[in-house]
Amino acid sequence: MKRHTLFLFTLLAVLYGCKPHNEPSPPSGGDASSVRDLDYLFDIESVPQITLTLTESDWNTYLSNFDQWPDNGLYVPAAFSFTKNGVTYNRDSVGLRPRGNTTRRRPESSTGEMHRNGAPFHRAHFGIRFTNYTTGERFFGMDRIILKWNATDPSYVREAFCYDLFRRFGVWSAPRASFCRLSIYIKGDSKPVYMGVYTMIENPRKGWLDANYHAGHIPDKQGFLWKAGYGADLSSADQSKMGVQDDYGKRYPYNLKSNKDSLSFAKAELCDFIKGMTPLKSGSTELQTWLENHMDIDLFLRAYAVNVMVGMWDDYWKNKNNYYFYLDCNHRFYFIPFDYDNTLGSAQERYGNPGTDNMLAWGSLEGDRILMRKVMSVTAFKEKYKAYIKQLATSSDLMEPVAACTRITRLQSLIRDYISNDTGEDGMIQDKPAYWSSCPYYRLLTGGSGNGKSSESNFFKTKAAAISW
Repeated sequence: MKRHTLFLFTLLAVLYGCKPHNEPSPPSGGDASSVRDLDYLFDIESVPQITLTLTESDWNTYLSNFDQWPDNGLYVPAAFSFTKNGVTYNRDSVGLRPRGNTTRRRPESSTGEMHRNGAPFHRAHFGIRFTNYTTGERFFGMDRIILKWNATDPSYVREAFCYDLFRRFGVWSAPRASFCRLSIYIKGDSKPVYMGVYTMIENPRKGWLDANYHAGHIPDKQGFLWKAGYGADLSSADQSKMGVQDDYGKRYPYNLKSNKDSLSFAKAELCDFIKGMTPLKSGSTELQTWLENHMDIDLFLRAYAVNVMVGMWDDYWKNKNNYYFYLDCNHRFYFIPFDYDNTLGSAQERYGNPGTDNMLAWGSLEGDRILMRKVMSVTAFKEKYKAYIKQLATSSDLMEPVAACTRITRLQSLIRDYISNDTGEDGMIQDKPAYWSSCPYYRLLTGGSGNGKSSESNFFKTKAAAISW
């Protein structure tokens, strides 16, 4: 980093309060829902009931917003209840908004129709913001969660399995995920609409920063958290690709999610990270030292070993898509994996075969994806990545085929009795990939090693067999 740039960052860090600081411990009494306890909230061995209650007027606003701006991020107020083990926690007012990209849906009737009692509902993704209408009152430490239906996953468990695997393997930056049952009640209706089993996912925002700061994983909470969408190759320092998404769907490959008032500073820091590694010779000691000083390299290698082992093709390496990252006040990069429904055998032809593709050349190592190219050029990093792949494939706590199948069976047994729902959609668990998959014969519980194209092939056995070192 050039001396004048370092001086500017240091000065701005002071101005914006970007420095570590101590905070009081969370309260030990009172309303438990205000206590930081993410293990309780995201308990993969439980299936709590969530009910959202809205006035008809607010629900119609939600539907109308969707009709006018399908990609909108506009919130409407809803009451929120969370029941687990016979104990219910209530919030009078949370923000409710649509979620999703290609799987975003209108949750009731058709375009232009307003609510009516008994109208057909459709399973759809939702975002919940606990602090939208209150002053910083989080829910068990979370300011936001995502409620996601199994749009591309007949097995119902791919995303929960993958996020659990990340955390089992020490990828502390990965969002937490578990299951829930979701109902929506429009006041005045005869009864709530039971929407079925959803995956409840941590939305990386202030709650993520707070949890990982207190866990000692990051030194501060005042750095810059980015969401990276399609085109975020970490190769081009083009600031026109960096911005803040508005409520009506305007998107940037790099979408700033924290300290939005400091966008110009955030852009400069991201550009500095990209420009810093670009000229360094691949495989050199200088590059290795720079990467070790400017990112949590072990976190990145662990995350990418899991990413490739679960067959995630809609990712940074193959598709320049679907991840978050945090740049702390010391200008250090932390990778955050995100969006793991299209995994474990769900495939698109143009992205290859997720079970058999070369795991050392998962995506491009030329031109763009400079971060991946630089990391994999360092022998020590590449060897550690290879070792992590083997560890994942052979450990009974991770992806050893028999153990992985056992965990999948356990997860499905937890939710099986709650699958049938009032929408009439997704009424059974099926052991197959997405309906559009170019490898339609991948299975999670049956089959042997194969390619998923011509006969039943167990995805876990196939991945283990694909290790060539």
